[in-house]
Order: sequence, then C-alpha cells, then structure tokens
Amino acid sequence: MPLQQTLDNAKAELETLVSVFRAELLKIRASNLSPALVEDIKAGCFDQELPLKQLGAIGTVSAREIIIQLWDKSYVEGVISAIEKAGMGLSVRVDANNVYLTAPSLTAESRQSLIQLLNKKKEEFFQVLRHHRDKAWKEIQDGFAKGEIREDDKFKGRDKLDETTKEFREKMEGMAENKEKEIKG
Repeated sequence: MPLQQTLDNAKAELETLVSVFRAELLKIRASNLSPALVEDIKAGCFDQELPLKQLGAIGTVSAREIIIQLWDKSYVEGVISAIEKAGMGLSVRVDANNVYLTAPSLTAESRQSLIQLLNKKKEEFFQVLRHHRDKAWKEIQDGFAKGEIREDDKFKGRDKLDETTKEFREKMEGMAENKEKEIKG
C-alpha cells in the first residue's frame, strides 16, 4: 500500500476515534444533564432491545432533569426498568407518556468517581489510538519490506504518523480536560 494512502487511512481512523470519544464524554454526567447521557440505553420493547432515542423524544427540563416523551405508553415499564438497570442514580417519575429523570446534586465524592471514570475512558481510548498508530506503522514497514516504499520515505512516514497521532492525542486530552472542569463545576 502506498505511503500516503496508509497515512490517510490512519488519519481517517483517528478522526473517527475522536468522534466516538466525544460521544462517550457526553455520556458522563457533569453538573448539567444531557440527553446523550441516556439516549443509547437499551430498553426492552416488542421483544427486542431498542435505544431510548428510538422510543421517544429526549430533552432537558432543567439542568438536573431530563424528560423522555415516549411515543407509546406501553414503553414506560421497559424504559423505567432499563434506566434503573443502568445504575446512574437518577430518580424516575412518570406522568402519562412522559418519563422524568432527576439527578441529585453532585457531591465531592460523586464528582471524584466521575473523574475516575473519565480517566479510565480516556486511557481506554488512548490504547485504541496507540493500536491504530502501531497498525499504520506496521503497514509502512511492510510496504518497505515489499519494496513499495523507499527507506527515506519510511522514516518520513513514521514522523508524519507520529505527528498526526500526537495531534489527535492532544485533541482528546483537551476534550477530557474540559469535561473534568465541567464535572468539577
């Protein structure tokens, strides 16, 4: 595989990784609740597991309250069960087709556990980032071994790959730092 194509593929994979990381950060509760916190929780309806975002409209009522306006009242039981199973510490209130989720104020202890969760997720994503970098480097080395890439280009490619990897790692670090500030309030 040509060097530039390998670098382009690696960059595309890292861009996807950053997008997934951004979505994961939205699922970590901060001072203000976000619909992203619950939209992917799967609830049992019609003998299948469906994400809450497919069962109704999700929005915020206030900084500490989310509303799920379900399309059908028959979803209520499955939704409540799924939310309780998710173990997010949200209190649930039902009013007809609407499910209200209220979060208690964050304590110093809960903030600390959220920061620990954030750091764990960050490390998991950094491992994936390193995996993508190693995979691309292996492709470059294989191209060199096959005679498709010159030795000078191999090392220039490694430098570009390292530069790109560093750029995306710094992006993710910045996102994690912002989320930590948000959690700390």
